[in-house]
Amino acid sequence: MEKSLHSVKGSNQLMVIDFTATWCGPCKFMAPVFGELSERFPDAIFVKIDVDELPDVSREFGVQAMPTFILLKQGKEVDKIVGAKKDELEKKVALHCQN
Repeated sequence: MEKSLHSVKGSNQLMVIDFTATWCGPCKFMAPVFGELSERFPDAIFVKIDVDELPDVSREFGVQAMPTFILLKQGKEVDKIVGAKKDELEKKVALHCQN
């Protein structure tokens, strides 16, 4: 994960991180949406992080609820969506992919 973050730090490429957990119902609802977005926006990098497997990364990004989607450009957070908000996630990814 760290390697992925460093590789896009200087890039204007959008990285979308899905902080998820296997026990999280809303996360399961959003999984196909996240997959669909990754196909619709091939120029962006889509990454899933299981909060139970990588608690340090979750803490680093201040994740307190699942699912949380964090959008990064040049290594900086440009947007954050907390909860299973399909339409909002779609709009934010489309917005930041254009910029």
